[in-house]
Amino acid sequence: MKVAVYYRNSDVRIEERPRPSAGEGELLVRVRASGICGTDVMEWYRIKRAPLVLGHEIAGDIAEVGPGVARYRPGERVFVSHHVPCNTCRYCLDDKKTVCETLHTTNFDPGGFAEYVRVPRINTDRGVFVLPDSMSYEEGSFIEPLACVRRGQRLAGVRPGKTVLVLGSGLSGMLHVALARATGCSKVLATDVSPWRIAKAREFGAAASIDAREDVPAWVRSENKGLGADIVFVCTGAESAFRQALRSVDRGGVVVCFAPTGPGVELPIPVNEFWRNGITVMPSYANDARDALEAMDLIASGAVPVAKMITHRLPLEQAQEGFRLTAEAKDSLKVVLIPG
Repeated sequence: MKVAVYYRNSDVRIEERPRPSAGEGELLVRVRASGICGTDVMEWYRIKRAPLVLGHEIAGDIAEVGPGVARYRPGERVFVSHHVPCNTCRYCLDDKKTVCETLHTTNFDPGGFAEYVRVPRINTDRGVFVLPDSMSYEEGSFIEPLACVRRGQRLAGVRPGKTVLVLGSGLSGMLHVALARATGCSKVLATDVSPWRIAKAREFGAAASIDAREDVPAWVRSENKGLGADIVFVCTGAESAFRQALRSVDRGGVVVCFAPTGPGVELPIPVNEFWRNGITVMPSYANDARDALEAMDLIASGAVPVAKMITHRLPLEQAQEGFRLTAEAKDSLKVVLIPG
């Protein structure tokens, strides 16, 4: 089978590997759509483990059912979670599944940028979801990224009437914009450095958007009756965005570090001011089964129009071009690879 092997962002090679088989308790899934995530092109993080087959936003067909699997059958259209929790450790039992060690170490074989993936027993047990008939494979590939966004908004307390600021209007930022709008937030504001993405943010639900190099905290208050944002999502690794977030949040508000910075970056937090004003700073990483199911419902209902966010559909053989488009982050939003 063909796989796209990552050596670095500028070196993604199409290679041949043996097609895996489903073992006891496992599935073999033929990949029909695989989204390129912003973390896939986070070179400082990925290159230390290269070469490897990336890709974790997949949807496809069950091609083979291993012995002992009774819940699924060949031909079913599915989304597969690459990370799943153990459900028994102290973190899982405390409803903190995204810090579970098992979740951080599970994956499928070899990765979503391949024609087929083998789904290990633990992923088969708790990370496979049958797609609704109305949902396309491409839409199914958005379940993982939208589930991450849903978790972040749930933990941050996004609800009708809140003002939300999204810093960075790449794919994750755009999903935050669209979901906050669908949730009924009173105002959604967005920033980016790309004029194309600034305009796209308004298309997907932002009441206003601005170049991130402007005075963002002042702009937020001018758009929001002199107040900061109730909830700020930082969806870019730019250190300047994290600093803007700290100055753009309102009293009693929440800053969510949805994207990581580069390695070694420290964020200076005005502790006394935040203590006095009741401001919360929190991260949000990954998702669990609850978030995946909610994301599936949001996509199926049309509440979050993910198909409209796809700007490029490329065959697996053009994975290098897909990585270029995603890494450059210009006039592209979501690149989906179509194996086979």
